[in-house]
Amino acid sequence: MILVTGAAGFIGSCVVARLDELGIRDVYAVDWLGCEDKWKNLAKHELGGIILPEQMDGFLERHGSEIEAVIHMGAISTTTERDVDLILRSNQQLSWKLWCFCRDHGARFIYASSAATYGDGSLGFVDDSSLDYLKSLRPLNPYGWSKASFDVKIARELAEGRRIPRQYVGLKFFNVYGPNEYHKGGQKSVVAHIFPSIRRDEPVKLFKSCNPDYRDGWQLRDFVYVEDVVDVIVWMLENPGVCGLFNVGTGKARSFYDLAKAAWNAMGRQEKIVFVDMPESIRDRYQYFTQADLTRLRNAGYSKPMTTLEDGVGEYVTRYLNSADMYR
Repeated sequence: MILVTGAAGFIGSCVVARLDELGIRDVYAVDWLGCEDKWKNLAKHELGGIILPEQMDGFLERHGSEIEAVIHMGAISTTTERDVDLILRSNQQLSWKLWCFCRDHGARFIYASSAATYGDGSLGFVDDSSLDYLKSLRPLNPYGWSKASFDVKIARELAEGRRIPRQYVGLKFFNVYGPNEYHKGGQKSVVAHIFPSIRRDEPVKLFKSCNPDYRDGWQLRDFVYVEDVVDVIVWMLENPGVCGLFNVGTGKARSFYDLAKAAWNAMGRQEKIVFVDMPESIRDRYQYFTQADLTRLRNAGYSKPMTTLEDGVGEYVTRYLNSADMYR
């Protein structure tokens, strides 16, 4: 039995889809579906059951000995969320509860950390899991801090030799894009934001740069296709001896201009791009460069190449965004 939290969300639902494709039937989804279309993220796939988060404690009590792994993707992931108590309940306290469950029941624990833990990137993007390094990071928002503080807590557990789950894996996701992110509103990827303009053959808008070292639209990010993220998670399930904190990106920073151009090209059109002022509210905490160091992941044995930006955006646009059925 595998429990997936945040299972109706972006990455969680893509994990559920892949597990279904692999013929793993005893998968239980934990999430709220609400009144919108989030249910469509799960609609194509067979599940053992869907559990509301408030029902999860009872489910764990009844089925503790049956659960092989918890894939914890559930989180408040909005980087602009200001209710820090809400963020802590979801991103730290729930994560700790699930860590303790897996530790006490011999289950495996795979959880979502974030590249937001690196803050402005001044200390680099190396997935060093040492306690001193993790404590030195300074995230730029409450979301990043909540993820970083949980990574620190796990590092403390390890440093003091306390009991741990049979397998523990924290994954620092960089800029993930792909199908099933449509419910995320302002937190959707840039590809999803600009595609309606591309479909109407209207210019897309990118932020001007406020940093003289970067041209307008040439701010750099490590954009990673969600299928690569899922590949890493499945590989971790297949390799229970691998433990630790790992970056998940492509290892190659690309510009927002490259991203927009790839989306236009996927539609067989010449790019039309205009530049607009960056909102003042984000200028002082805007990241101009992110790039995952994949050394630890590769040294652990993960060898599959990451999808190129052009191939990932091309598939996302043609197979999903420009399709009558956008769902994975």
